[in-house]
Amino acid sequence: MTEPAAEQPAEAARRLTVFLVDDHAMFRAGVRAELGAHVEVVGEASSVAEAISRIGAIRPDVVLLDVHMPDGGGRAVLESIRRTHPQVKFLALSVSDAAEDVIGLIRAGARGYVTKTISPDELAAAVRRVADGDAVFSPRLAGFVLDAFASRPDVPVADPELDQLTNREREVLRLLARGYAYKEIAKELFISIKTVETHVSNVLRKLQMSNRYELSRWAADRRLV
Repeated sequence: MTEPAAEQPAEAARRLTVFLVDDHAMFRAGVRAELGAHVEVVGEASSVAEAISRIGAIRPDVVLLDVHMPDGGGRAVLESIRRTHPQVKFLALSVSDAAEDVIGLIRAGARGYVTKTISPDELAAAVRRVADGDAVFSPRLAGFVLDAFASRPDVPVADPELDQLTNREREVLRLLARGYAYKEIAKELFISIKTVETHVSNVLRKLQMSNRYELSRWAADRRLV
């Protein structure tokens, strides 16, 4: 008589599924290799449009999300997916530790934010915790996030003026406020000078301002620079 097969543990029966969003193929390959022993990497994307399309079709447990990409930012991906698939959880994985990036992603619904200096074991643990519903931050960012949302009046939890700007408009505004010329902004963001002019015009219109100097002061007041 054939013996019944041994019951497989729940971990073996279904591995955690993860999707990678980053515009650098080498980095995605490294993360995929590092996480392969811990989770099932079910897909990856290098652009906002590709990420939105593929995540919606695959519906992974956790998305590892880069903040800045040439055709837009991680926040655009997050906001689009959360409207249609709110069960998908997001963990930001970025080189940036800028205040507006961290708070912007958390405000949009990310469950955590870690920098790319994180070790492979720490990243695997962070993904697991996010999947379980915990909030995860790199140690240096944890105190900042608590301060920003609990006690710092200079980093608002809600900013209707800032929220009306698209992610790309914020990127252009940040560089403009730092003193970049239109040509330099175009090179930095991989877009044309004409597109930069269009974004600046849109920002001026939305914020009801007349020149880049007013925009720079506005951005500095909100610590976006």
